[in-house]
Amino acid sequence: MERIIFHIDVNNAFLSWTAIDLLNQGYKYDIRDSYAVIGGDPMMRKGIVLAKSNACKKLGIYTSMTLYEAKKKCPVLKVYPPNYKFYSEMSNKLFNLLSKYTPDIEIASIDECYLDYGKVKKLYGNEYEFAIKLQKEIYDTLKFTVNIGIANNKLCAKMASDFSKPNKIHTLYSNEVETKMYPLPINDLFMIGKKTSEKLINLGIKTIGDLANFPYDKLYPYFKNQTSFLINQARGIDNSIVDSETFIPKGISNEITLEKDITIKEELYPYLMSLCESVSIRLRRQKKYATVIGVILKDNYFKRKSHQRKLVNATNVTSDIYKNAKEILDEMWNDEKIRLIGVRLDKLVDNVMYQASLFDIDNNEESKVDTVIDSLKQKYGNKIITKASLKNDKKQYNGL
Repeated sequence: MERIIFHIDVNNAFLSWTAIDLLNQGYKYDIRDSYAVIGGDPMMRKGIVLAKSNACKKLGIYTSMTLYEAKKKCPVLKVYPPNYKFYSEMSNKLFNLLSKYTPDIEIASIDECYLDYGKVKKLYGNEYEFAIKLQKEIYDTLKFTVNIGIANNKLCAKMASDFSKPNKIHTLYSNEVETKMYPLPINDLFMIGKKTSEKLINLGIKTIGDLANFPYDKLYPYFKNQTSFLINQARGIDNSIVDSETFIPKGISNEITLEKDITIKEELYPYLMSLCESVSIRLRRQKKYATVIGVILKDNYFKRKSHQRKLVNATNVTSDIYKNAKEILDEMWNDEKIRLIGVRLDKLVDNVMYQASLFDIDNNEESKVDTVIDSLKQKYGNKIITKASLKNDKKQYNGL
Protein backbone atom coordinates (compact mmCIF):
# COMPACT_ATOMS: atom_id res chain seq x y z
CA MET A 1 0.00 0.00 0.00
CA GLU A 2 1.37 3.40 -1.01
CA ARG A 3 1.93 5.72 1.93
CA ILE A 4 0.11 9.05 1.38
CA ILE A 5 -0.15 11.60 4.18
CA PHE A 6 -2.15 14.84 4.27
CA HIS A 7 -1.22 17.76 6.51
CA ILE A 8 -4.25 20.02 6.93
CA ASP A 9 -3.62 23.48 8.37
CA VAL A 10 -6.24 26.18 9.00
CA ASN A 11 -5.26 29.48 7.40
CA ASN A 12 -4.84 32.20 10.03
CA ALA A 13 -7.00 30.20 12.43
CA PHE A 14 -7.54 32.65 15.29
CA LEU A 15 -8.41 35.57 13.00
CA SER A 16 -10.58 33.42 10.72
CA TRP A 17 -12.48 31.87 13.59
CA THR A 18 -12.98 35.22 15.34
CA ALA A 19 -14.30 36.64 12.04
CA ILE A 20 -16.80 33.78 11.77
CA ASP A 21 -17.88 34.28 15.38
CA LEU A 22 -18.45 38.01 14.82
CA LEU A 23 -20.36 37.42 11.56
CA ASN A 24 -22.58 34.94 13.42
CA GLN A 25 -23.28 37.69 15.95
CA GLY A 26 -24.40 40.09 13.21
CA TYR A 27 -21.19 41.94 12.27
CA LYS A 28 -21.66 43.79 8.97
CA TYR A 29 -18.18 43.10 7.62
CA ASP A 30 -15.53 40.40 7.68
CA ILE A 31 -12.56 41.47 9.82
CA ARG A 32 -10.29 39.32 7.64
CA ASP A 33 -10.65 42.10 5.04
CA SER A 34 -9.76 44.93 7.45
CA TYR A 35 -6.90 46.17 9.63
CA ALA A 36 -7.52 43.70 12.43
CA VAL A 37 -5.50 41.62 14.88
CA ILE A 38 -6.27 39.14 17.62
CA GLY A 39 -4.51 40.09 20.83
CA GLY A 40 -4.65 40.10 24.61
CA ASP A 41 -4.80 42.92 27.15
CA PRO A 42 -2.10 45.52 26.28
CA MET A 43 -1.57 46.16 30.01
CA MET A 44 -0.70 42.52 30.69
CA ARG A 45 1.81 40.00 29.36
CA LYS A 46 -0.83 38.85 26.88
CA GLY A 47 -0.66 42.19 25.07
CA ILE A 48 0.83 40.83 21.87
CA VAL A 49 -0.42 40.08 18.38
CA LEU A 50 -1.63 36.49 18.17
CA ALA A 51 -2.94 36.73 14.61
CA LYS A 52 -3.17 39.48 11.99
CA SER A 53 -5.04 40.17 8.77
CA ASN A 54 -3.25 40.30 5.42
CA ALA A 55 -3.70 44.09 5.38
CA CYS A 56 -1.79 44.29 8.68
CA LYS A 57 0.90 41.94 7.39
CA LYS A 58 1.55 44.33 4.49
CA LEU A 59 2.20 47.11 7.05
CA GLY A 60 4.88 45.04 8.77
CA ILE A 61 2.77 43.84 11.69
CA TYR A 62 3.79 40.34 12.73
CA THR A 63 2.73 37.68 15.21
CA SER A 64 4.27 38.25 18.70
CA MET A 65 4.65 42.01 18.09
CA THR A 66 3.32 44.06 21.02
CA LEU A 67 -0.04 45.70 20.46
CA TYR A 68 1.58 49.02 21.29
CA GLU A 69 4.03 48.63 18.38
CA ALA A 70 1.27 47.36 16.08
CA LYS A 71 -0.89 50.43 16.76
CA LYS A 72 2.03 52.71 15.98
CA LYS A 73 2.27 51.07 12.56
CA CYS A 74 -1.50 51.20 12.06
CA PRO A 75 -3.39 53.88 14.07
CA VAL A 76 -6.78 52.59 12.83
CA LEU A 77 -5.99 49.04 13.98
CA LYS A 78 -8.86 47.12 15.57
CA VAL A 79 -7.90 44.62 18.30
CA TYR A 80 -10.19 41.69 19.03
CA PRO A 81 -9.76 39.41 22.08
CA PRO A 82 -9.21 35.68 21.56
CA ASN A 83 -12.18 33.41 22.19
CA TYR A 84 -10.62 30.05 23.00
CA LYS A 85 -13.95 28.38 23.69
CA PHE A 86 -15.16 29.20 20.18
CA TYR A 87 -11.78 28.21 18.72
CA SER A 88 -12.12 24.82 20.38
CA GLU A 89 -15.63 24.42 18.93
CA MET A 90 -14.41 25.23 15.42
CA SER A 91 -11.45 22.91 15.83
CA ASN A 92 -13.74 20.06 16.87
CA LYS A 93 -16.03 20.73 13.90
CA LEU A 94 -13.07 20.45 11.54
CA PHE A 95 -11.81 17.19 13.03
CA ASN A 96 -15.33 15.74 13.12
CA LEU A 97 -15.76 16.58 9.42
CA LEU A 98 -12.48 14.86 8.56
CA SER A 99 -13.36 11.81 10.66
CA LYS A 100 -16.20 11.03 8.24
CA TYR A 101 -13.54 9.87 5.80
CA THR A 102 -11.03 8.10 8.03
CA PRO A 103 -10.32 7.41 11.71
CA ASP A 104 -6.58 7.74 11.01
CA ILE A 105 -6.20 11.39 12.03
CA GLU A 106 -3.47 12.76 14.27
CA ILE A 107 -4.24 16.12 15.88
CA ALA A 108 -1.04 18.17 15.90
CA SER A 109 -2.56 21.31 17.44
CA ILE A 110 -5.88 23.14 17.67
CA ASP A 111 -5.68 24.14 13.99
CA GLU A 112 -3.73 21.39 12.22
CA CYS A 113 -3.68 17.64 11.81
CA TYR A 114 -2.26 14.75 9.80
CA LEU A 115 -4.47 12.33 7.89
CA ASP A 116 -3.36 8.92 6.58
CA TYR A 117 -4.97 8.97 3.13
CA GLY A 118 -3.12 5.93 1.80
CA LYS A 119 -5.38 3.63 3.81
CA VAL A 120 -8.57 5.02 2.21
CA LYS A 121 -7.36 5.92 -1.29
CA LYS A 122 -9.22 2.95 -2.82
CA LEU A 123 -12.45 4.42 -1.41
CA TYR A 124 -12.00 8.03 -2.50
CA GLY A 125 -9.61 7.97 -5.44
CA ASN A 126 -6.77 10.27 -6.48
CA GLU A 127 -5.39 12.17 -3.49
CA TYR A 128 -5.07 15.56 -5.20
CA GLU A 129 -8.65 15.46 -6.50
CA PHE A 130 -9.87 14.42 -3.05
CA ALA A 131 -7.92 17.30 -1.45
CA ILE A 132 -9.70 19.77 -3.75
CA LYS A 133 -13.07 18.28 -2.74
CA LEU A 134 -12.13 18.33 0.94
CA GLN A 135 -10.91 21.93 0.83
CA LYS A 136 -14.19 23.04 -0.78
CA GLU A 137 -16.30 21.08 1.72
CA ILE A 138 -14.49 22.67 4.66
CA TYR A 139 -15.07 26.17 3.27
CA ASP A 140 -18.71 25.56 2.28
CA THR A 141 -19.53 23.95 5.63
CA LEU A 142 -17.35 25.81 8.13
CA LYS A 143 -16.55 29.08 6.26
CA PHE A 144 -12.77 29.05 6.65
CA THR A 145 -9.94 27.99 4.36
CA VAL A 146 -7.19 25.44 4.86
CA ASN A 147 -3.88 24.56 3.25
CA ILE A 148 -3.32 20.90 2.44
CA GLY A 149 0.10 19.35 2.02
CA ILE A 150 0.30 15.93 0.36
CA ALA A 151 3.36 13.70 0.68
CA ASN A 152 4.65 10.21 1.45
CA ASN A 153 5.38 11.05 5.10
CA LYS A 154 4.36 13.51 7.82
CA LEU A 155 7.47 15.67 7.58
CA CYS A 156 7.09 16.36 3.86
CA ALA A 157 3.32 16.84 4.18
CA LYS A 158 3.95 19.50 6.83
CA MET A 159 6.60 21.18 4.67
CA ALA A 160 4.28 21.12 1.64
CA SER A 161 1.39 22.75 3.47
CA ASP A 162 3.65 25.71 4.31
CA PHE A 163 4.87 26.37 0.73
CA SER A 164 2.44 29.22 0.00
CA LYS A 165 -0.87 30.36 1.49
CA PRO A 166 -3.81 30.75 1.78
CA ASN A 167 -6.21 28.11 0.48
CA LYS A 168 -3.58 26.14 -1.42
CA ILE A 169 -2.80 22.47 -2.06
CA HIS A 170 0.84 21.44 -2.51
CA THR A 171 2.58 18.09 -3.01
CA LEU A 172 6.01 17.05 -1.81
CA TYR A 173 6.39 13.40 -2.77
CA SER A 174 9.69 11.61 -2.16
CA ASN A 175 10.72 12.15 -5.79
CA GLU A 176 10.06 15.91 -5.44
CA VAL A 177 12.19 16.55 -2.35
CA GLU A 178 15.34 17.53 -4.27
CA THR A 179 13.56 19.94 -6.61
CA LYS A 180 11.03 21.48 -4.21
CA MET A 181 12.66 21.28 -0.77
CA TYR A 182 16.43 21.36 -1.25
CA PRO A 183 16.50 24.96 -2.62
CA LEU A 184 14.67 26.36 0.45
CA PRO A 185 16.62 28.29 3.11
CA ILE A 186 17.73 26.17 6.05
CA ASN A 187 15.51 28.02 8.53
CA ASP A 188 12.45 26.80 6.57
CA LEU A 189 13.16 23.19 7.58
CA PHE A 190 10.52 21.89 10.00
CA MET A 191 11.74 21.25 13.57
CA ILE A 192 14.92 23.29 13.06
CA GLY A 193 14.95 26.16 15.55
CA LYS A 194 16.54 29.58 15.28
CA LYS A 195 19.71 28.71 17.23
CA THR A 196 20.25 25.51 15.26
CA SER A 197 19.76 27.23 11.91
CA GLU A 198 22.20 30.00 12.92
CA LYS A 199 24.76 27.37 13.86
CA LEU A 200 24.26 25.61 10.52
CA ILE A 201 24.59 28.86 8.57
CA ASN A 202 27.87 29.58 10.36
CA LEU A 203 29.09 26.22 9.01
CA GLY A 204 28.21 27.33 5.48
CA ILE A 205 24.95 25.36 5.38
CA LYS A 206 22.50 27.87 3.93
CA THR A 207 19.91 25.69 2.21
CA ILE A 208 18.13 22.46 3.07
CA GLY A 209 20.03 20.81 0.23
CA ASP A 210 23.34 21.91 1.75
CA LEU A 211 22.42 20.09 4.96
CA ALA A 212 21.14 17.01 3.12
CA ASN A 213 24.49 16.62 1.36
CA PHE A 214 26.74 17.64 4.24
CA PRO A 215 29.15 14.90 5.42
CA TYR A 216 27.97 13.26 8.63
CA ASP A 217 31.45 13.11 10.19
CA LYS A 218 32.00 16.84 9.68
CA LEU A 219 28.62 17.73 11.22
CA TYR A 220 28.86 15.35 14.19
CA PRO A 221 31.37 17.39 16.28
CA TYR A 222 28.89 20.27 16.35
CA PHE A 223 25.58 18.42 16.87
CA LYS A 224 26.54 15.03 18.37
CA ASN A 225 23.51 12.73 18.68
CA GLN A 226 21.30 15.23 16.85
CA THR A 227 23.32 14.83 13.63
CA SER A 228 21.36 11.93 12.11
CA PHE A 229 18.07 13.65 12.91
CA LEU A 230 19.14 16.87 11.17
CA ILE A 231 20.37 15.13 8.02
CA ASN A 232 17.28 12.91 7.81
CA GLN A 233 15.02 15.94 8.18
CA ALA A 234 16.85 17.69 5.34
CA ARG A 235 16.51 14.59 3.15
CA GLY A 236 12.78 14.37 3.83
CA ILE A 237 13.09 11.09 5.72
CA ASP A 238 10.41 10.43 8.33
CA ASN A 239 9.06 7.03 9.35
CA SER A 240 6.72 8.19 12.12
CA ILE A 241 3.14 6.97 11.88
CA VAL A 242 -0.07 8.97 11.94
CA ASP A 243 -0.98 8.40 15.59
CA SER A 244 -4.75 8.72 15.94
CA GLU A 245 -4.60 8.02 19.69
CA THR A 246 -2.34 10.92 20.68
CA PHE A 247 -5.11 13.07 22.10
CA ILE A 248 -7.47 10.49 23.60
CA PRO A 249 -8.80 12.36 26.65
CA LYS A 250 -8.78 9.46 29.14
CA GLY A 251 -5.83 10.48 31.24
CA ILE A 252 -4.34 12.82 33.82
CA SER A 253 -2.61 16.06 32.88
CA ASN A 254 -1.31 19.29 34.34
CA GLU A 255 0.11 22.42 32.71
CA ILE A 256 1.95 25.57 33.80
CA THR A 257 1.81 28.94 32.05
CA LEU A 258 5.26 30.36 32.76
CA GLU A 259 5.82 33.81 34.24
CA LYS A 260 8.14 34.62 31.32
CA ASP A 261 9.14 32.90 28.09
CA ILE A 262 11.91 30.34 28.61
CA THR A 263 14.51 29.75 25.89
CA ILE A 264 16.92 27.45 27.76
CA LYS A 265 15.82 23.82 27.92
CA GLU A 266 17.46 23.15 31.29
CA GLU A 267 15.39 25.91 32.88
CA LEU A 268 12.27 23.89 32.07
CA TYR A 269 13.42 20.82 33.99
CA PRO A 270 12.33 22.05 37.46
CA TYR A 271 8.85 22.89 36.15
CA LEU A 272 8.72 19.51 34.44
CA MET A 273 9.67 17.83 37.71
CA SER A 274 6.90 19.61 39.61
CA LEU A 275 4.38 18.66 36.96
CA CYS A 276 5.48 15.01 37.02
CA GLU A 277 5.15 14.93 40.77
CA SER A 278 1.70 16.51 40.59
CA VAL A 279 0.28 14.08 38.01
CA SER A 280 1.91 11.02 39.60
CA ILE A 281 0.35 11.86 42.99
CA ARG A 282 -3.07 12.03 41.32
CA LEU A 283 -2.31 8.75 39.52
CA ARG A 284 -1.48 6.98 42.79
CA ARG A 285 -4.57 8.36 44.48
CA GLN A 286 -6.65 6.74 41.74
CA LYS A 287 -4.64 3.50 42.18
CA LYS A 288 -3.81 3.58 38.47
CA TYR A 289 -0.68 3.11 36.34
CA ALA A 290 0.21 5.00 33.15
CA THR A 291 1.36 3.25 30.00
CA VAL A 292 1.81 6.45 27.96
CA ILE A 293 3.60 9.66 28.98
CA GLY A 294 3.33 12.88 26.98
CA VAL A 295 4.92 16.33 27.19
CA ILE A 296 3.09 19.44 25.97
CA LEU A 297 4.72 22.73 24.94
CA LYS A 298 3.21 26.02 23.81
CA ASP A 299 5.52 28.60 22.24
CA ASN A 300 5.31 32.39 22.26
CA TYR A 301 3.20 32.24 19.08
CA PHE A 302 0.66 30.15 21.06
CA LYS A 303 1.43 27.16 18.84
CA ARG A 304 0.86 23.99 20.84
CA LYS A 305 2.65 20.70 20.22
CA SER A 306 2.99 17.45 22.11
CA HIS A 307 5.11 14.31 21.94
CA GLN A 308 4.41 11.05 23.72
CA ARG A 309 6.04 7.74 24.53
CA LYS A 310 4.55 4.29 25.15
CA LEU A 311 6.22 2.57 28.11
CA VAL A 312 7.40 -1.03 28.21
CA ASN A 313 6.09 -1.23 31.79
CA ALA A 314 3.17 0.75 33.18
CA THR A 315 4.18 2.92 36.15
CA ASN A 316 2.98 5.33 38.80
CA VAL A 317 6.49 6.03 40.16
CA THR A 318 7.39 9.74 40.08
CA SER A 319 11.05 9.19 39.15
CA ASP A 320 10.08 6.92 36.21
CA ILE A 321 7.55 9.44 34.95
CA TYR A 322 10.03 12.31 35.25
CA LYS A 323 12.87 10.36 33.58
CA ASN A 324 10.69 9.61 30.55
CA ALA A 325 9.19 13.11 30.42
CA LYS A 326 12.67 14.64 30.51
CA GLU A 327 13.83 12.42 27.63
CA ILE A 328 10.73 13.35 25.63
CA LEU A 329 11.38 17.06 26.24
CA ASP A 330 14.98 16.62 25.09
CA GLU A 331 13.80 14.91 21.90
CA MET A 332 11.23 17.57 21.02
CA TRP A 333 13.31 20.60 22.03
CA ASN A 334 13.67 23.06 19.16
CA ASP A 335 15.27 26.23 20.61
CA GLU A 336 11.88 27.92 20.93
CA LYS A 337 10.53 30.50 23.34
CA ILE A 338 8.26 28.46 25.59
CA ARG A 339 5.39 30.03 27.52
CA LEU A 340 3.61 26.84 28.69
CA ILE A 341 4.70 23.32 29.59
CA GLY A 342 2.55 20.35 30.50
CA VAL A 343 2.70 16.63 31.27
CA ARG A 344 0.04 14.08 30.40
CA LEU A 345 -0.41 10.46 31.50
CA ASP A 346 -2.56 8.30 29.24
CA LYS A 347 -3.78 4.73 28.73
CA LEU A 348 -4.26 4.23 32.46
CA VAL A 349 -4.50 0.66 33.75
CA ASP A 350 -5.40 -0.94 37.08
CA ASN A 351 -2.58 -3.46 37.24
CA VAL A 352 1.08 -3.73 36.25
CA MET A 353 2.33 -6.54 34.03
CA TYR A 354 6.04 -5.96 34.70
CA GLN A 355 8.68 -7.04 32.17
CA ALA A 356 11.65 -7.48 34.44
CA SER A 357 15.35 -6.97 33.86
CA LEU A 358 18.22 -8.20 36.04
CA PHE A 359 19.28 -4.61 36.54
CA ASP A 360 15.88 -3.08 37.36
CA ILE A 361 15.01 -1.57 40.72
CA ASP A 362 11.85 -3.05 42.22
CA ASN A 363 9.18 -0.66 40.93
CA ASN A 364 6.62 -1.97 43.38
CA GLU A 365 8.85 -0.94 46.29
CA GLU A 366 9.45 2.50 44.73
CA SER A 367 5.70 2.94 44.33
CA LYS A 368 5.23 2.16 48.02
CA VAL A 369 7.88 4.73 48.94
CA ASP A 370 6.13 7.34 46.78
CA THR A 371 2.81 6.55 48.46
CA VAL A 372 4.36 7.10 51.89
CA ILE A 373 5.84 10.41 50.68
CA ASP A 374 2.39 11.41 49.34
CA SER A 375 0.81 10.83 52.76
CA LEU A 376 3.55 12.83 54.53
CA LYS A 377 3.11 15.74 52.13
CA GLN A 378 -0.64 15.66 52.54
CA LYS A 379 -0.26 15.83 56.30
CA TYR A 380 2.72 18.21 56.69
CA GLY A 381 2.93 20.11 53.36
CA ASN A 382 4.81 19.76 50.07
CA LYS A 383 8.19 20.84 51.45
CA ILE A 384 8.41 18.17 54.17
CA ILE A 385 10.26 15.58 52.06
CA THR A 386 11.66 14.98 48.57
CA LYS A 387 13.23 11.84 47.12
CA ALA A 388 17.00 12.21 46.77
CA SER A 389 16.84 10.94 43.19
CA LEU A 390 14.69 13.95 42.26
CA LYS A 391 16.22 16.64 44.44
CA ASN A 392 18.63 18.07 41.86
CA ASP A 393 15.82 18.81 39.42
CA LYS A 394 13.19 19.78 41.95
CA LYS A 395 11.78 23.28 42.11
CA GLN A 396 8.82 24.16 44.32
CA TYR A 397 6.04 25.70 42.28
CA ASN A 398 3.01 27.15 44.01
CA GLY A 399 -0.38 26.18 42.70
CA LEU A 400 0.30 22.71 41.33
